[in-house]
Amino acid sequence: MRKLENRVAVITGGSRGIGRGIALALAAEGADIAFSFRSNEKAAQKTVKEIEAYGVKALAVQADAGKEEDVKRMAQSVKEAFGGINILVNNAGTIGLEVPVTEMETSEWDRVINTDLRGVFLSCKHFIPLIETGPEKPVGKMINISSELSKKGRAGYGHYAAAKGAINSFTMCLALELAPEILVNIIAPGPIETDMILADMEPEWVEKEKDIPLQRLGKVEEISAAAVLLVSDEGNFFCGQFVSPNGGAVFF
Repeated sequence: MRKLENRVAVITGGSRGIGRGIALALAAEGADIAFSFRSNEKAAQKTVKEIEAYGVKALAVQADAGKEEDVKRMAQSVKEAFGGINILVNNAGTIGLEVPVTEMETSEWDRVINTDLRGVFLSCKHFIPLIETGPEKPVGKMINISSELSKKGRAGYGHYAAAKGAINSFTMCLALELAPEILVNIIAPGPIETDMILADMEPEWVEKEKDIPLQRLGKVEEISAAAVLLVSDEGNFFCGQFVSPNGGAVFF
């Protein structure tokens, strides 16, 4: 029997990159999947087909993580399609523009904070009530996707690091509020080889990111493997933890 048979997982930002990788990994273990995407309908429908190939159900919902009306609409769609859920992965986010704080437009700060931090709050607010708990139910699970930069920072990315640092603190509060019925943890990836990184970043930047002990970028599958551990029954003793697959980029 697969590890997540008869469970339902919601993943924000699940049409590409790490979110897609987690969606596919959870589907491979038997979970039905609902995920949000912001604008790329073609990529979302491709991911739906990939999920369904594992013999599970898939639902893609267009939603902006930072807009409450979108999140509420998605939650209603999930409720209608699946009833309750068992797993929530808050992954949707943006890294923002690389710019010093003194030169950063307030609108750019607000844009990143709105998606990366407010989006997690809104998702928690509207999806936690859908997580099924009780003696006959598996332990509810939640993962908030943070970043190694939430701990070590990076010049030019103050908005992104601040949002991810706040997610860390928010996760600790959630873990205390929701345990033992729902276990909340953090995955904080290091430099990962995603389509966004390879398409949007200069080759010199990518090579610089490889300057870590393992001398390579991480793979999406190495993040999704950590997610499977945390949301399966094998992760039932993880609560409020900061799990950082980062190739030795930073030690915690």
